[in-house]
Amino acid sequence: MSASIKVTDTSKSRLEELQAEIRLETGRNVTQQELLDRIIATTYESKDELLDSFRDDFEPVSDDEIEAWLSGSSDWEVETTESEIDEVLYGE
Repeated sequence: MSASIKVTDTSKSRLEELQAEIRLETGRNVTQQELLDRIIATTYESKDELLDSFRDDFEPVSDDEIEAWLSGSSDWEVETTESEIDEVLYGE
């Protein structure tokens, strides 16, 4: 089964560069399909790095930043139940 996928000009160019490098290093001509199949198979077997590349970069805030944020809150010494919060938020 064969399907078409769209790739950017940059990706197409990189595939062509990889093809040329493989040809120079090994003397073997490979199709872009073979190259993509190999890239996918290799990446699939060790996908942690790929998965991490799609995660948002998370930089935790410092203790000083946490303290500065919390300093803006105050305790009014009023107990609020979950049902009271639900009533205000959801009208329940």
